[in-house]
Amino acid sequence: MRRRSLVAAVLVGLGIPSAQAEDFGLGLGQRDTGGIGLMQTPTARTGDAGHFAGGWNRTFPYRRWSVFVQPMDWMELGFRYVQVENRAYLAAGDDDRYNIDKGVDMKLRLKQETRYIPEVAVGFQDLGGTTLFGGEYLVASKRWNNLDFSLGLGWGYLGNHGDIESPLGWIHDSFDRRPRSAGGGQGGEVATHQMFRGPAALFGGVEYQTPWDRLLLQVEYEGNTYQQEPQSNAQEQDSRFNFGARLRLTSNVELHAGWQRGNTAMVGLHFTTNLARLSQPKADDPPPVEPAHLDRRDWDAVAADLNANAGIHVTEIRQVGDIIQVTGQPSRFRDLKQSEGRANRLLEAQAEAGIHTFQYRWQTLGLDLRESLHDREAFGRALASADHETDYRHSVRVRDAKPTDNDRGEVLYAAEPRRFEWGMGPSLEQNFGGPDGYLYRLSAYLDASYFLSQGTWISSMLSTTLLDNLENYDYIADSELPRVRTHIGDYLAETDVGISNLQATHTQRLGQDWYAMAYGGLLETMYAGIGGEILYRPFNSRWALGVDANWVRQREFDQQFGLRDYEQVTGHVTSYLDTGIQDIHARVSVGRYLAGDLGTTLDFSRQFDNGVVVGAWSTFTDAGDDFGEGSFDKGLYLSIPYDSFFSTSSRNRANIAWQPLTRDGGARLNRRHQLFDITEERQLGRYWDEPDATWR
Repeated sequence: MRRRSLVAAVLVGLGIPSAQAEDFGLGLGQRDTGGIGLMQTPTARTGDAGHFAGGWNRTFPYRRWSVFVQPMDWMELGFRYVQVENRAYLAAGDDDRYNIDKGVDMKLRLKQETRYIPEVAVGFQDLGGTTLFGGEYLVASKRWNNLDFSLGLGWGYLGNHGDIESPLGWIHDSFDRRPRSAGGGQGGEVATHQMFRGPAALFGGVEYQTPWDRLLLQVEYEGNTYQQEPQSNAQEQDSRFNFGARLRLTSNVELHAGWQRGNTAMVGLHFTTNLARLSQPKADDPPPVEPAHLDRRDWDAVAADLNANAGIHVTEIRQVGDIIQVTGQPSRFRDLKQSEGRANRLLEAQAEAGIHTFQYRWQTLGLDLRESLHDREAFGRALASADHETDYRHSVRVRDAKPTDNDRGEVLYAAEPRRFEWGMGPSLEQNFGGPDGYLYRLSAYLDASYFLSQGTWISSMLSTTLLDNLENYDYIADSELPRVRTHIGDYLAETDVGISNLQATHTQRLGQDWYAMAYGGLLETMYAGIGGEILYRPFNSRWALGVDANWVRQREFDQQFGLRDYEQVTGHVTSYLDTGIQDIHARVSVGRYLAGDLGTTLDFSRQFDNGVVVGAWSTFTDAGDDFGEGSFDKGLYLSIPYDSFFSTSSRNRANIAWQPLTRDGGARLNRRHQLFDITEERQLGRYWDEPDATWR
């Protein structure tokens, strides 16, 4: 289950802002199963880093949904969800339910196309699923004018015709035969014992860009016979040639149609965009002020302008010698340099002649994170002439936040204690990947917080159902683990009004690089309890280390104050690493999960220049065969800044995740706050790389 902003999700679906037209250009269409290719066959093509595609396809007896993303321009990752229309879901014993399969695909570009050398890629289909449709391939693609050619060699599902005896048999006899067993019995394990084994088949095709820019035509020759389909579901194949067409409806949406196997129609609809290029001009942001246009005012008015124009929720303004010190929390701009540049203008108009430095002490939820010091004279010269911008930039200092000395200087402004805050809006809770298909609940939430002090507050969230299809829910699984997450349908269906969260939280800085948090209450939809976290995060370091521990008890399905009998102690040691390679970040967590299983979660993500984060995780535990279908937890996620969509700046984000299955193994507590996220400003990131932000 994942919660996300419905408004943001709708905007993503509409493609706002629009993607570039080349996202659906020659050679960049989506396969029936998802991922860049022709119809049934892949090509060596990949999109640019940030390329994202989602789609639906129907080719009897298969209905397919897919989500694919490229964290790097040489790597494509995605997963598929397939319904088999003429086979019942075996575990259900119910003919009204289609059989289902989930799979993870990956393509790696080995060689980029040159004038004489084709593009070359290796790929894996159904890599992390049951391998019912598992296969591997090596493929090359070459463009010539308005034609894009591809030729490949496929194994497994892509090579069932067996045109060629095992091409790798000369390496070892084990490559001569492909084992037929699915990965790991229950499915989900990476079936390395099958890869590139057995006979192979040739496949290939060509795509033609017609004189009408919106229309592309395709012909492909595939390597599958359709006589070895899963569940003895053999299909007639009158021809190995497939014919198709792609029609761009918009720059983001494309209709796909074709004739396959010589006897079967195909239709599909795909959406694509480039997440790394999502942006929107900030036409509705207030313009930076011109100091010469402002008169000196009282400091209450300055604090209000610092909030409204510079995006700083000010808690205190103090004069210490020749320094004006502003303490506050970022509230609007993702880049703190933009806030500081705007604030410098306001302080320039206000400060007396003897002030030489503007200092900003940045906090989040009561935690001191860092300080920036700006030379007033250097800023004034740079504001007057761009010739001095380099000198000003070199005069800026950023350092770790020092403890506040309340006996120093004169307090010019002190904000009223932060007390009550609230918000409301729509949300979408969903379960995707089970035999019931897509389950959803569209709801409205009311979120409120009451602050006892800067670092101590009580938060709550109520939600009420507006629309759902939860009458379709029926739990079917073969896991022997405690049902710590698979009661999801019961929680979503039991009540129309529930308490999603009601907890007290306290944060505190323990030392120069140490932070702590304690919390207790109704921690999430399914669990109540108490817990705490300690984080060691050196200033501007590429690594950090955190420990969390929690005692939790399962909540009643009505999401009120009642508790069920199941309880657990869960927690993890988590290491965080900025690899320094193409903005890739890694998280490794080791500990105990909600079902009592022990294991490790690996999480890799990439953040693009516009703030969009693309990531994937896998969790492996000692549950073994008790885990049930899927064998391990895995998924993809996106975190998209709101200001990618809107004409005003915002620090808020839409978080969207896709999981092939909801299972009990590897399940973690959905904590509302995490110290690593709260302390994100400890890392300078691109602070020194974007000097223009000072003047926006």
